[in-house]
Amino acid sequence: MSSLQIKKNYRCVPSLQQFYSGGPFAVSSDGSFIACANGDAIKILDSSNASIKASIEVDTDAGLTALALDPNDRFLFSAGHSRLIRVWDLSTFKCIRSWKGHDGPVMSMACHASGGLLATAGADRKVLVWDVDGGFCTHYFKGHKDVVTSIMFHPDTNKTLLFSGSADATVRVWDLLAKKCIATLERHFSALTSMAVSEDGWTLLTAGRDKVVNLWDLHDYVCKMTIPTYEVLEGLCVVKSGTELASFLGSCNQQSGKRRDRSSPIYFVTVGERGIVRIWDSECGVSLYEQKSSDVAVSSDTDDSLRGFTAAVILPLDQGLLCVTVDHHFLFYSLLGHPEEKFKLILNKRLVGYNEEILDMRFLGEEEKFLAVATNLEQVQVYDMESMSCSYVLAGHTEIVLCLDTCVSSSGRPLLATGSKDNSVRLWNSESRNCIGVGTGHMGGVGAVAFSKKWKNFFVSGSSDRTIKVWSLDGISDDADQPINLKAKAVVAAHDKDINSLAIAPNDSLVCSGSQDRTACVWRLPDLVSVVVLKGHKRGIWSVEFSPVDQCVITASGDKTIKMWAIADGSCLKTFEGHTSSVLRASFLTRGSQFVSCGADGLVKLWTVKTNECTATYDQHEDKVWALAIGKKTEMFATGGGDAVVNLWYDSTASDKEEAFRKEEEGVLRGQELENAVLDADYIKAIQIAFELHRPNKLFELFAELCRKKEGSSQIEKALHVLGKEEIHQLFQYVREWNTKPKLCHVAQYVLFGVFNIIPPTEILEIKGIGELLEGLIPYSQRHLSRIDRLVRSTFLLDYTLHGMSVIEPDTNATEMKDADQEQELTSEMLKEKAPSKKRKSHKSKDSSRKKVKGAAYTSVAPTSLKA
Repeated sequence: MSSLQIKKNYRCVPSLQQFYSGGPFAVSSDGSFIACANGDAIKILDSSNASIKASIEVDTDAGLTALALDPNDRFLFSAGHSRLIRVWDLSTFKCIRSWKGHDGPVMSMACHASGGLLATAGADRKVLVWDVDGGFCTHYFKGHKDVVTSIMFHPDTNKTLLFSGSADATVRVWDLLAKKCIATLERHFSALTSMAVSEDGWTLLTAGRDKVVNLWDLHDYVCKMTIPTYEVLEGLCVVKSGTELASFLGSCNQQSGKRRDRSSPIYFVTVGERGIVRIWDSECGVSLYEQKSSDVAVSSDTDDSLRGFTAAVILPLDQGLLCVTVDHHFLFYSLLGHPEEKFKLILNKRLVGYNEEILDMRFLGEEEKFLAVATNLEQVQVYDMESMSCSYVLAGHTEIVLCLDTCVSSSGRPLLATGSKDNSVRLWNSESRNCIGVGTGHMGGVGAVAFSKKWKNFFVSGSSDRTIKVWSLDGISDDADQPINLKAKAVVAAHDKDINSLAIAPNDSLVCSGSQDRTACVWRLPDLVSVVVLKGHKRGIWSVEFSPVDQCVITASGDKTIKMWAIADGSCLKTFEGHTSSVLRASFLTRGSQFVSCGADGLVKLWTVKTNECTATYDQHEDKVWALAIGKKTEMFATGGGDAVVNLWYDSTASDKEEAFRKEEEGVLRGQELENAVLDADYIKAIQIAFELHRPNKLFELFAELCRKKEGSSQIEKALHVLGKEEIHQLFQYVREWNTKPKLCHVAQYVLFGVFNIIPPTEILEIKGIGELLEGLIPYSQRHLSRIDRLVRSTFLLDYTLHGMSVIEPDTNATEMKDADQEQELTSEMLKEKAPSKKRKSHKSKDSSRKKVKGAAYTSVAPTSLKA
C-alpha cells in the first residue's frame, strides 16, 4: 500500500453560477455568448460551457427590463426601471454613454442593422429612436394606448420602417423618413408578445396572448392570414432559407404533397405556455412539426403559467434553436434525422440560469462524470462535469427535494435515492432516467438518505417524524418502466427531534444518525438495535460520517465544533474548533487521515486528524454552505449553498510543490544573473532583476553605489525609464521604508529626486495607491530637511571663525583682484569725505578721521596664506 500523501491545498474552480434571473437577454450575432439580466447585474455568458466571461454591475435600483446588442457585438444597450439607457463597450465592459428619455421603464429595445440607431419602447406608451453615437433623440412617436411591449426595425436597411407592438393589441408601422405612423394593424385581441419579418421583407408575422399568429402584407398592410395555435404564445421566429432546418422542412413539405407552387412558404417557429416547440407552414397554416413531450421541468403547481417557454431564438450558423423557460433554463436544440418523423429536435444542452439554494449533491456514476444536485425545487438536476450543463432532470416528487445519495448497483448501473418534503423517498435509475421505486410511510419530510456501502441492496432514510426506515432493494429491476412500492425492512423511533443526517459504516453493519436533539446514535443493522448514544454537543447535529479505516465517527454541529467519537464506548476522542458559525457538513479525505468541513459562515476548512489542526481555510461562498460531495476516486470535492454557486475543488498539493520548486530554481538562476550584472557594473539590468526577485536590500545597495558615482544619475534615469507602473509603486514602497531611517534616507531622497525628474506628476498620480505612499513620505522628508537645515546653519559659525582668524585664502586670483578693486574704491570714497571735514577743527573730527584711516589701513591688509 502506498504511503499517504497529506493534502495541503485545494484549488477552487467556480463551475456553476447563477447568470439569469428572468427578464431580458440578448444573443450575439455568432451565438458565442449571451448577455443575460441577473438581478441588478448583466452576465456575459459563454454559451459553449456556461462559464461567465464577465459581469457588469448596474445600479442597485436599475431592475433591468431591456437588453440589446449592436450588429457587430461591440456595444451592449441596457435599460431598466431607473429609466436610464446605457451603452456598454464590450471590450472594456465600461459604460461609455448614458441618458434618460422615457417617463417610465423601457420595455423593449432594438438596434438598427447599421448600428447607428437604437429604438426603445416604453411603459409611457412612447416609441423613441436614438442616435447611438450622439445619444440624442431622432424620432419621437406617440399613438399607442397602452404599454409598448415589443419593437423591431425592418431587417432590410433600405426599408426605413419600424414596428411596435403594444398591450392595446395593435401593431403600428412607423416611417422613419416621414416621421409618422403609416399603418395601424388591428387584428389581435390581446397583448403582442413577438414579431418577425419574412426573409423577402414583405410579410410581417405577429404573435400574441390571444393564441393566434397573424400574417400581414407590407405592400398594403392587410392581414392575409390568421393561424390559430391554441396556446398563449411568447416567442416567434422565422426560419431562413438555406439553413439545415429549412431544407428539412422543404423536403417534408414536398413529400406530404401540401406545397403549392404559386409562392414559397414561410416557415416559422412558435413557443408558448405548453412548453413545446412547433414549426408552422404559412402557406397551409398547419403545423409541420410538434414536440411530443415538453422538456420543461414539470412543476407540481397545476397553473400552466408556471411552466412553458418565454422566448425562442434561432441561433446563427446552423447552431440550432435556443428556448428560454419560465424557470430560467436555456434549452439548446439541434436537428437530428428521424426515420419516422423525417427529423427531430433533440435537446443537447440545458443551462440552468438560476437556483435559489443548493441543499444537497453527490457525484454520480462509476467514473463520477455527473453531479446530481438537489435545489429548492421538486426536481433533481444532473450536471455533466465537463460542460457543467444540465444533462437531464429527474421529476417525480411533488415537494422540494431535501436530500439525495448515489451508488453503483451490483449490476453496474448508477442509482440515485432522494428524499423530499412530500414524505416519500424515490429510487432512480440514472441511465434510463426513470423512477424505479417509491417508498411511502414517513409522516414528515425526509431529510436524510444513505445507501449501503458494501452490498448495495438497501438504503436508509431519516425523517422529521424522528424515525429511521431501512428500505430493501430486493426484487427491484434496474430497467423497470414503472416504479414499484418499496418495502421497509425495519423502523425505529430514533430521536426526540428532526433527523438531519445518516451515515452507513463501510461494512454495512452500523448506521449512525444525527438529530436536532443534540445527540448522534449508532444502530446495528439490519434490525436497528441501539449500540451507543453520542452526547456532548450543545446544539443540533447537522452531519455524521463513519471513518473509512477506524472505529470512529465524526459529527458536525450547530455549536461551531466538529467532534470525533469512539464507537466502542461513545467517548469523545477529539474536538475541532475553528468555524465561526454552525458546521453543516463534514466528510473524510485521504483514507480517514483528513477531513473537510463547511458551515454557515461560508467557509470551507481542511483538517488533519493527527495534529488536530486546520490545514487550510477557503472563503469562496457568500452564504451558508449546505452541500458537500466527495469524489471517491480523485478525492476532489464539490460545495454548494445558499448563494446558488457550485464550486469544484481539486487537490493542488503536488502542483503547488512543483511550482514552489520551479520558482526556487528560477530564483537561484536569476540571483546568479543579478550577481553577474553587479560584477559587470550593468546596474540597469541588476535593478530590473532585483525588482523581479523582490530584493529591497540589494536594490538599496545598487542605488547607494550609483549615488557615489559621477554618472550615477544618468544610469538611474535609464533604469527608471524601463520600470512599469507596478514596479514604480513597489519602488515607492521601498523608498518609504528607507526614508524612515536616517542612515538610509540620503539614498531614498536621491531616488525620489530621480523619479520626480523623469516621470511627470500626472503619470505618478495615475498609479493606484500612490496617495497613501506619498503621505508616508512627506513627514519624514520634512524632518530630514529640518535636520539638514540645522546642520548647514551650524557650519556658518565655522566659516565666521576661520575668516576671523584670517586662515582662509581665496581660491583664485580673480577673487584677489576683485577684493583689491573694492578696497581702492573704498579708500577713494573715504578721501572724498575727509576733504570737507578739515574745515572743522574739533576733536571729534580728528578722532573720526583717525578711526576712518585706521579702518582703511586695516581693510587693506592682505590675508595671510596658510602655506606661509
